Amino acid sequence: MFKSTLLKGVLAGAMILMGGAAYAEYPEKPVNFIVPWPPGDLEDVLTRMIAEDFQAAYDVPAAVVNKPGGGGGPFPGAIEVATSPADGYTIGSFVIGVPVVGHQIDIPELTPEKFDPLGIFLTYPFVIATSGDAPYSSMEELAAYAKDHDVALGHFGDVLTPTQVTKAYAKNAGFEWGSDAAFDALDCNTLASGDADVINTTLQLILPCLDKVKVLTAITDERIPLVPDAPTIGELDPSLNIALWNGLFVVKDTPQDVRDKIIAVARKTVMSDRAQAVAKETGALIYWQDADESSARIAKDIDTVARIGEILEQ
Repeated sequence: MFKSTLLKGVLAGAMILMGGAAYAEYPEKPVNFIVPWPPGDLEDVLTRMIAEDFQAAYDVPAAVVNKPGGGGGPFPGAIEVATSPADGYTIGSFVIGVPVVGHQIDIPELTPEKFDPLGIFLTYPFVIATSGDAPYSSMEELAAYAKDHDVALGHFGDVLTPTQVTKAYAKNAGFEWGSDAAFDALDCNTLASGDADVINTTLQLILPCLDKVKVLTAITDERIPLVPDAPTIGELDPSLNIALWNGLFVVKDTPQDVRDKIIAVARKTVMSDRAQAVAKETGALIYWQDADESSARIAKDIDTVARIGEILEQ
């Protein structure tokens, strides 16, 4: 009798402990936001703001961990998120390439699709710009000029979405770049020195000389408030309507209540005065696009990326 009572007590205690573990309130331990790029760029700055606010809101440590991917793309960091438990303690802060093409390039850890978006919060202010004395003031005029003259293009690398868009625009507009090259820096000096005639760069890098350059188009979804007269690439060529963006992602099967807690903080952060100040200073578009809208955007971008690939193969 004593043994039976004791056994029941032990089992009851175990069930209580198990129940407590099963219903532990999220978050109860440190949370990592994985940024697959070095520190310092816009996605890193904003993700750090989100992590700081997350820590303040839930009283648990929250850190940004930078996991640069090198020349093979930002996939080591993405792989870390993909192989983590579906519990919300490892969150990815990813550019467009991870969810759009990451599962299509034979990386087993990312195949099939492993991620769901919590929300997209940043569009990088990529533009196509030229010097103020260039003999063209629009993309249409550039296309006409480039049919009879060599025009040198500077960009940050062929694999980047803005570079692909820039080259696809030329194909659709019926001209070829005289030459193109990747640069570590694309700023006022690049144009002033004549190293490139046209540059595909971020607006913040040419803000110091904005009165001496012409912004021909913005590779963004919406016009950039700092250069409102520059049309978006989608206005000029709807088939190329895409932008380089960044969002927060978790692995599939992450519970909805966990997602909701992350979203609540992130949405508030990116719409805060300090985040919007970054937008005003850099020309970046900073906002919150919810999970359903983000999923629809990713599906659309997958189609657009495929179409751009077909254009470039012609």
